[in-house]
Amino acid sequence: MANNYLLVHKKILPNYYEKVIEAREMLRNHEVETVTEAVKKVGISRNTYYKYKDFLFTQKDDVHHEIILSLVLRHEAGALSTVLNTLSSLKTSVITIFQSNPLAGKASVTISLDVSNMKGTTKQLVSSLKKLKPVLSIHLDAEG
Repeated sequence: MANNYLLVHKKILPNYYEKVIEAREMLRNHEVETVTEAVKKVGISRNTYYKYKDFLFTQKDDVHHEIILSLVLRHEAGALSTVLNTLSSLKTSVITIFQSNPLAGKASVTISLDVSNMKGTTKQLVSSLKKLKPVLSIHLDAEG
């Protein structure tokens, strides 16, 4: 996902990019009620706003990066807690957890995570979890 972004100085970009961000901020901060009001105030067309609004960000924008992991854990006390403590230590934030009923001493767990503040890479996270005693297997299902 990181390969989809460039860090570019705004000085070389068309000024309407910054105006799209300004209009989005006005809407977010409830300074205006409609897109029409926002684009009129900043001086761009609605078409320009809609074309770029989901693709332009500032460094302070809260862009979430999510991953989904599927794990098979030993059915033992504290297994999920061990995984969650490791995820917390790596500065991830759990969005959802789904755990199946244990069968044959194993439980399947699917965890979606916000990794926007994570220490390290997704590969390092998976590697850290693989080393845990309760983790029998782990698979990265989605990254986005």
